[in-house]
Amino acid sequence: MASSQCGYTHSKPFDEGMLTVSDIHKLHYEQYGKEDGKPVLFLHGGPGGNTSKGNTIYFNPSVYRVVLFDQRGAGKSTPLAELRENTTQHLVSDIEILRKRLAIPKWHLVFGGSWGSTLALLYAQEYPHAVGSLVVRGIFTVRRSEVGFHRGPVGASQLFPEAYEAFVNYLPEEDRKEPNTAYYRLLTSDDESTRLNAAREWNRWDLSTGSLKTDPDTFRTLEDDDWSLPHARLEAHYFIHGAWLEEGHILKPQRMDQIRHIPVTIIQGRYDVVCPPQTAWDLHKALPHSRLFWIPDAGHSAKEPGIQRKLIEVCDDFNGPTYPIGREYAQVTAEKADLGTSNAGSVEDLLDVKNLAGLVGSLQAYSAPDIENFGDVVEPECPDIFTQASVPN
Repeated sequence: MASSQCGYTHSKPFDEGMLTVSDIHKLHYEQYGKEDGKPVLFLHGGPGGNTSKGNTIYFNPSVYRVVLFDQRGAGKSTPLAELRENTTQHLVSDIEILRKRLAIPKWHLVFGGSWGSTLALLYAQEYPHAVGSLVVRGIFTVRRSEVGFHRGPVGASQLFPEAYEAFVNYLPEEDRKEPNTAYYRLLTSDDESTRLNAAREWNRWDLSTGSLKTDPDTFRTLEDDDWSLPHARLEAHYFIHGAWLEEGHILKPQRMDQIRHIPVTIIQGRYDVVCPPQTAWDLHKALPHSRLFWIPDAGHSAKEPGIQRKLIEVCDDFNGPTYPIGREYAQVTAEKADLGTSNAGSVEDLLDVKNLAGLVGSLQAYSAPDIENFGDVVEPECPDIFTQASVPN
């Protein structure tokens, strides 16, 4: 255990194993915390990132049963950096296979940042019966505008011009107009050194743009080939193919309809140039019942102090018998509900006596506004218990 400011310390996993999901792929998973606790699924970023014990800091080990797993081709899953049978649809299906393998009737909370937010939303849309609530950070829905903002000539490149120039200048001049395509060719080369060198340059751009204040030590991660190659290779693989999703797929109204009954909390760094804040705003507008917290002094990384602190606080919100939801949604739903009483005075009173909109348990309105500008406080000095594998997503 630790302070709520700095997060929670977990002991070693109480369970870990390999899950066969195809003739090619085996996924590594670990479980931490309370064996009979509320089941939480942590989804890592990338694509091609991985998990580490540091990812458990958000979850109280006396309350939560925390499940981590490395997605296809990433981390300790095998084979490393494998592109065959590796699509978004495969990854979403894998989550459901894992849930059934672990005999979890329903996830109390699905938690994902960056690419992890993509998978969290897609999984909830495909398997809404299996998701009790969502906490998503650094929202990414793989629209062309989002990918282009971070890896194109207009957007993040204008804020980090020297880093972007280094990124594109690694390529032959004739390939610089389509750097993602050119890097993909290098990352899928038959020559190992070509793949590894291209991976370092691809990831150098990611690491240069992930935080408001980049720690120079972060770049040591580039020397870890077991992290660098799958991260770059799988990112390029997914981005080149549009993650095998129709443009705007996740935010389509009929897709949003599948998760309107699920409590959703969104945390977004105001100056995130990897996953631009417009997407978080679009998601919040598509889900009026969601809570959106802007972190005004943060970029993309989950290690940004304001983001980390808010994620810990939000996960503590979900450890009780009720789910926090936006006040506007609570008011509208309460007005529609047949409560059998005419003198219940407040939204909170109404929510305490009725199960609304299919949410599990009695819902209570969160005391903060639906949209909150969060931050501008002195941050505590917290030990860095993340491993290098946890950056930048």
